[in-house]
Amino acid sequence: MRRNLDLAALRALSAIADFGGVTRAAHVLNVTQSAVSMQIKRLEESLGQALLDRSGRGVQLSAEGEQLLTYARRILALNDEAVSRMTDSAFEGEISLIVPYDIVHPHIPQVLRLFSATYPRMRVHLQARATRKAKEKFAQGECDLILTTESHCDAGGETLTRLPLVWIGAPGGQAWRQRPLKLALGRYCIFRPGIIAALDRAGIPWEAVVESDSDRTIEAAVSSDMGVQAMLAGTESTHAERIAHSGALPELTSHLVNLYIRQGPEKPGVMALADLLRRAWAGPEVVAA
Repeated sequence: MRRNLDLAALRALSAIADFGGVTRAAHVLNVTQSAVSMQIKRLEESLGQALLDRSGRGVQLSAEGEQLLTYARRILALNDEAVSRMTDSAFEGEISLIVPYDIVHPHIPQVLRLFSATYPRMRVHLQARATRKAKEKFAQGECDLILTTESHCDAGGETLTRLPLVWIGAPGGQAWRQRPLKLALGRYCIFRPGIIAALDRAGIPWEAVVESDSDRTIEAAVSSDMGVQAMLAGTESTHAERIAHSGALPELTSHLVNLYIRQGPEKPGVMALADLLRRAWAGPEVVAA
């Protein structure tokens, strides 16, 4: 007897893989955590396979789950394409989104993937810009939405989360022990004044070994242990790690991730994209203000 796979359960499995856990998947899918867990449980029972590995810290897909995920993405893509072609074309066009480079990861790729699957006729034009540049573009009416990293939120914006700045260095690196402290700094980085002020207050001499407009250049310098940088917790690349300095470096401030949406006639898809952004940052790791 042929069995049918539950599309909702497949979508839950895909969201868990994309967003790193059951809790965040539930936020993004706008359902309860227990609902997601129940969907996965029923899927596991129907297939007689454990799809999630719950043995370690957090929840990850098992080998069987990874195998099913490949099919799930194809099934969901075909389903969403069919629904889109058979329904109206209200959600068409382009949305312009600007995001600071340092918060593109980990959430933006998953948000865009889910948005594209849900609204395949809409195109998101993504730009990575420093917060100052993003706000200039927004003020000039050149984009529909922007995300920013700031110490406050201007009128008309909304705060999605607050994240602490943490010191980042090469895995096993020693640059953070050197004095003067070697810094890799972005010329237009909004965190730069606060980082320097914290070091000066702590009486720690420092020097900029890398100053660049390119975040890639800074990332390469840090991963090669030429210097250290500060980033919002959770946004560091796989080529770097948080420095366990045990107080040898000063504690840094926290910053807000803010969302601004252009006012005026509502553009199709903008609020749907904004809602996905809200859900992506509404995870349990949010730091209290």
